[in-house]
Amino acid sequence: MSTDSLATASSPTKKPWSVCLDDRFGLVHQIRVKQCRLYSLGLGSDDTQFEAGMANSGCEVHRFDPSVKSAHVLESERLWYHRLSIDWRDPHPAFAAQKPYSNTRKLGTILNEFGHHKIDVLKADLESAEWKVLENLILEDVLEQIGQLIFEIHLHWPGFEVSGSDSSAVRFWYSLLKELELQDFRLFHSYKDLSKPQLFLKKDIFNASSCYTLGWVNTRWK
Repeated sequence: MSTDSLATASSPTKKPWSVCLDDRFGLVHQIRVKQCRLYSLGLGSDDTQFEAGMANSGCEVHRFDPSVKSAHVLESERLWYHRLSIDWRDPHPAFAAQKPYSNTRKLGTILNEFGHHKIDVLKADLESAEWKVLENLILEDVLEQIGQLIFEIHLHWPGFEVSGSDSSAVRFWYSLLKELELQDFRLFHSYKDLSKPQLFLKKDIFNASSCYTLGWVNTRWK
């Protein structure tokens, strides 16, 4: 992560910040003392090599996937699969009364149910639901419980329950990204997936991508 703009004659360039090597935010210490926890939100078709690798390294990993056959599966010593879908709202009380074991929850609700107070890494690929889920994390102050965010964001359409004109959708996206910045989350990773269609709000854009993976670190993390 760059810590400064381009250098001037009187101000030499500062060295980039190696986030993963910073003891405040890297996971080496948490893994060593068995206090590392990763939540992964996604669907069955996702590649889970990252999750398996983190579990093998010593991190407690919880994968939330509504396509899992059993409610809770211990895949390996530290890798759990849960048949749960993370949403931006809990089920309506009337629906919940009929289906007490509904597999849709807000992240804050999951944390309370599992008795987890902190997540070192939250990784999410929610196929265009990420914007509303991110909004919920901001509105309900769940962000302060998260050390790092790794989100796959989709730009080919506004996203689930994001209505209005193209400009209003962009303003909504920008407001969420700005709020992350205001809460001292700093972007340290950006990957543009050029294998995906070159679309932005259903328009062809040269050298663009409809899908990016972005990583932020919570600089207030303790």
